[in-house]
Amino acid sequence: MLQVNNLNIKFKAQNGLFEAVKDISFNLKKGETIGIVGESGSGKSVTSLALMRLLDKNQALISGRILLNSISLCELPESEMRKVRGDQMAMIFQEPMTSLNPVLTCGYQITEAIQLHLNTTKAEAKEKTIALFKEVQLPRPEAIFDSYPHQISGGQKQRVMIAMALSCNPEILIADEPTTALDVTVQKAIIELLLKLKAERNMSLIFISHDLGVISEIADRVLVMYKGEVVEESLVKQLFTHPKHPYTKGLLACRPSPDLHLKKLPIIADFLDTDAKKTVSIEKIREEYTYPTDEIKARKSKLYSQEPLLKISNLNTWFPVNNGFFNREKEFVKAVKQVSFDVYPGETLGLVGESGCGKTTLGRSILRLIEPTSGSIHFENIDLRSLKKDDLREIRRDIQIIFQDPYSSLNPRLTVGDSLMEPLQVHQFYTNDSKRKKKVLELLERVNLSPEHFNRYPHEFSGGQRQRIVIARALALQPKFIICDESVSALDVSVQAQVLNLIRELQQEFNLTYIFISHDLAVIKHISDRMMVMNKGEIVEMGDPDEIYYHPKEEYTKKLISSIPGIL
Repeated sequence: MLQVNNLNIKFKAQNGLFEAVKDISFNLKKGETIGIVGESGSGKSVTSLALMRLLDKNQALISGRILLNSISLCELPESEMRKVRGDQMAMIFQEPMTSLNPVLTCGYQITEAIQLHLNTTKAEAKEKTIALFKEVQLPRPEAIFDSYPHQISGGQKQRVMIAMALSCNPEILIADEPTTALDVTVQKAIIELLLKLKAERNMSLIFISHDLGVISEIADRVLVMYKGEVVEESLVKQLFTHPKHPYTKGLLACRPSPDLHLKKLPIIADFLDTDAKKTVSIEKIREEYTYPTDEIKARKSKLYSQEPLLKISNLNTWFPVNNGFFNREKEFVKAVKQVSFDVYPGETLGLVGESGCGKTTLGRSILRLIEPTSGSIHFENIDLRSLKKDDLREIRRDIQIIFQDPYSSLNPRLTVGDSLMEPLQVHQFYTNDSKRKKKVLELLERVNLSPEHFNRYPHEFSGGQRQRIVIARALALQPKFIICDESVSALDVSVQAQVLNLIRELQQEFNLTYIFISHDLAVIKHISDRMMVMNKGEIVEMGDPDEIYYHPKEEYTKKLISSIPGIL
């Protein structure tokens, strides 16, 4: 159906041409699913945009051939190409919130495409849209038809995007990272849905992801991309059992595996930075990094023989839904309900659950960034809820948070150096700015960034680098306790492995205590000494990660575990 021959894509840059895709070729058969996998910047999304001819002609130089049913797409006039988009090829874009128009209802955005391509009446288009919403298993399809994108969840927005892509019955569907940053349970549901729709409609599918675990569940054949080139292509089973290229081995190894206890995660450099004649196996690297059982037992015995650093008792955080006028009783969203636990010095306590379960609200309530409704929070035997503003600011030197989105938590108008110096100035660390700058340069080096990054702005960094910057900012005040809120959720698996290794190294170096929040149970199991599972504002299960993973008591925990993508 689709043939791509010697595709090259170059972008005009200030210092010449940047080669994003280098001479790639592949074929797609009727009813087949091809997975394209690689890190951010490997050329996956650019390739898919080139197939749809959505790249800016003034910026991108494209050479090679793209044939769809023997018709050359590169030579089609734009009016003809517009018919191909939607009718023959459709695309689910990476970020549904930015792909959907925020000022138009979800229903209108799909009826518009149906009316344009299928020449139907408004009533027929609405009927078809609601049928599509049912097909993609959206709850309350009639209500969502009239809802705006901001009124529905991330998983629901992704389903609306899938419905839009399917609206004109395409022969080929391109799904660009459709499950990135979604909960594992929602991710599993989206994969199952795509497989079901593909089988029912006999479509071909190009599925793009940075996560080989996800690719393993959906693809028949896999292309591995690295720095714009296809470095390996094979059937999915063969790729997982006998990977050939060092980069593929690195991608497979760096994903946390719930079945293993590793002191640190392998990274791609472990496989690429080796002698060309020397072959490195995944098993050998993992064996080298394995955490001995007696060491784990000794660590836990030492941790839990201490007095707790943080004690949470019967904590509630409720948000009023209405203002209770006309003698109506107030209604509340009970985001955190009767939560109690202790955290010990030097411990990593993992907190796992789906989006909306109350994880972030709990983390912010502990710091009093959100005021709890009731309950007690004691840090080093100090009652945080009784503290006045000035005393609370003083104690926040010891309690820091790494926010979920590093880009929105950094001031875009301040250089990274100024952002890191600011907390030192506020809390009057060191006697002058030159000493503070020296400390900041040390911090940047500690999180594997260089002194030249001091004068750069947040937008000049990659996602992984920004995450390192916010970790450095959290460390600036030499805290005792850090809350890591989804601090690796939107990162490539390779960058995620580096950040998780860094978090663990810093804990050993500075004797840090963490509450590590994530929706990814594999990540939580890798990093945690103890684990809590949260659902609908309550802690439903707490204990040793191995015990919870292999002997879960709650149905909700079993559902989370069954949703982890299978991988080596």
